Amino acid sequence: MNIIEIILKKKRGEALTREEIRFFARGAADGSLPDEQLAALLMAICLRGMTPQETADLTMEMMHSGEVVDLSGVGGVCVDKHSTGGVGDTTTLVLTPLVAACGAKVAKMSGRGLGHTGGTLDKLESIPGCTVSLSQEAFVAQVRRIGCAVIGQTGDLVPADKRLYALRDVTGTVDSVPLIASSILSKKLAAGAHAIVLDVKTGSGALMQTLEDSVELAQAMVRIGTLAGRPILAMVTGMDQPLGTHVGNALEVKEAIDILSGRADGKSADLREVSMLLGEQMLLAAGAAPSRDEARRRLEHALESGAGLEKLREMIAAQGGDARVCDDTGLLPRARYILPVPAMRDGYVCSMDTTGIGYVAQGLGAGRARKTDVIDPAVGLVMAVRIGERLCEGEPIAYIHANDEARGRAAVERMQQLVRLSDAQPQRPPLVLAEVTPQGVRRA
Repeated sequence: MNIIEIILKKKRGEALTREEIRFFARGAADGSLPDEQLAALLMAICLRGMTPQETADLTMEMMHSGEVVDLSGVGGVCVDKHSTGGVGDTTTLVLTPLVAACGAKVAKMSGRGLGHTGGTLDKLESIPGCTVSLSQEAFVAQVRRIGCAVIGQTGDLVPADKRLYALRDVTGTVDSVPLIASSILSKKLAAGAHAIVLDVKTGSGALMQTLEDSVELAQAMVRIGTLAGRPILAMVTGMDQPLGTHVGNALEVKEAIDILSGRADGKSADLREVSMLLGEQMLLAAGAAPSRDEARRRLEHALESGAGLEKLREMIAAQGGDARVCDDTGLLPRARYILPVPAMRDGYVCSMDTTGIGYVAQGLGAGRARKTDVIDPAVGLVMAVRIGERLCEGEPIAYIHANDEARGRAAVERMQQLVRLSDAQPQRPPLVLAEVTPQGVRRA
């Protein structure tokens, strides 16, 4: 086959065959196709789209571009959760230990930061010594032993997506329903999870910024998961402001630990609640709770008893990290400068450009603008306000954590533009907007 012909075919908006998609996926996996040709086809897909059949074919071809994990030996139903990405979205670090502490098995393969969104792997690697590079054997053994593991893609698992994911991050081809759906589900299926719960973000900080596009993405992924024979459900949750208050790798680890230890203040309530709602669905999918009410009761008990924090401590230690961070978050990397962002006027916080806030963190060094960029685990920002709250002139909107003072000052000025104030108090944005199952869509 000729990759140029395939690029031109998709550029014309024509559907690719399973064989053409297989050629593309295998060429990405084995390196036989160069970055520039892969990027050209990604852009053509981004602009011209894919049919549901093409999207399903791309998912399955990427899944089978490497090995597939067999989790049948860990005992019980292994459940996985995935978010489509947002800003301050630290649910994995809260959810994974909580759900495992309630008796479910959580076998999770996560990703790096993508565009303006943070990556769970980058967050975990901000913990001194913590590794996300486990062999399949070590991954399965850890889930069997302590009930949870969060790892990155090994060279043998979904190598096609691993390469395409990095290219999408730096070529402006992130916000494409077929590319997002196939990327997520190929990893979920290859990682061997028996049931999948999806958190599809919508709003100013999401890859899909309208509810219609977010529901479309959720339906595409639920359709693929159903075709693959996996129990699957998607929740569409809001991202019109950072979900948590902390944005940046070590900062987000700190907020997750604060929630699990009961130290978090009320501004972390949205992150806590979305984590609990997703946790309910994970326990139901794993058969670890008979109802949502009972699932919530068990999650609350794991939170209040400290069992969730203890499970996080176990997971960090199992992956080579310094588990003392669970007791002393001061052991996490810390930035040299902490700069307040003063409000320019009196008023209510009426809206935020959450994508812009994500790019502020990236510009400080918390994310990558190029494939070769090195993450600074200490930098980022901490939001001091939520939508609907009132500020007086000079009060802090946020605090910038920077290791370069000039970058920090620039971030302060940018944040003053991204968080908008008004004289009238707005309504708080909803947390959950829809639930998508194989049976259909239920709007909240």
